Amino acid sequence: MSIKNMRLEVMQFLENKVDGFMDQFLIPVEKIWQPSDLLPNSESETFFDEVKELREIAKDLPYDFWVTLVGDTITEEALPTYESWLIDVEGIDNVERNAWSNWVRQWTSEENRHGDLLNKYLYLSGRVNMREVEMTTQHLIADGFDIGTGRDPYKNFVYTSFQELATYVSHNRVSQLAKKYGDAKLSKICKLIAGDEMRHHHAYSEFVTQIFKVDPSEMMLAFQYMMKQKITMPAVFLRESGEKIGTAFEEFSNSAQKIGVYTAADYVDILQKLVEKWEIDKMLNLTDEAEKARDYLMKLPARMAKVSERLVLPEQTAIFKWVEPALVR
Repeated sequence: MSIKNMRLEVMQFLENKVDGFMDQFLIPVEKIWQPSDLLPNSESETFFDEVKELREIAKDLPYDFWVTLVGDTITEEALPTYESWLIDVEGIDNVERNAWSNWVRQWTSEENRHGDLLNKYLYLSGRVNMREVEMTTQHLIADGFDIGTGRDPYKNFVYTSFQELATYVSHNRVSQLAKKYGDAKLSKICKLIAGDEMRHHHAYSEFVTQIFKVDPSEMMLAFQYMMKQKITMPAVFLRESGEKIGTAFEEFSNSAQKIGVYTAADYVDILQKLVEKWEIDKMLNLTDEAEKARDYLMKLPARMAKVSERLVLPEQTAIFKWVEPALVR
């Protein structure tokens, strides 16, 4: 049997568990928070007073914080790219509307609230150039992305397991910083979004756990493949208006690292957590090739930690069209 056919067979075998995963890891629409729960109520007589208060508090947030928040928002707003990518994974059949495609649609519906909420907050804050933000978002969706997974579900689920945890770290740190700067509303917004990302991480990492049980060697090789090429962030093609694809991503990442929102050390920590979560050291019945992959993965966190310690960030923060320095006092 070919590797592709084996992947498909495993996905079909696990399909009967997906409804249970949705019950375990997703929240019904009527029970989950909605963006309007966390923003000034436009139907209320006090709406303008609430917006004025939001804007006054936002004035105290520093420049790198805004750059990071805008970058996170744009990443969330590029959701159409992520849904179209996942729905095309081997074994996820949107034509027949199988359980896997139902998962992708329901996961998407939860994720959609994140960009919606953050975009409205940015708009009300008055601290960013929304037209530039909107153009960057449109570029990011139009440019797409290539994370090196193809249609392989094993590789894709390694990616989503890693990425959802990384997104949790980012939003949670922004929440902590917002609280430190006195913006309790924004802190709550980012904390709730982070909570969603953690649930989604648990879901995708459980998919990998289940695959390890039935196809350990190929799952191990897929994990090794993804970590050898390194996990590409969803916003890797980030660019501002008039710029080339990807030119804004490194500077956005530098801002996030400078204020401790998402760092090279976090990347290593997430890798270590996945190695432990999937109990890589305890895997049995591996092929010789998969045993070598396991050895590589067990040693990788320590090797990457040494590299991350040598990382030097530029002292000067890049000037983004999204956030003019003069706007932030």
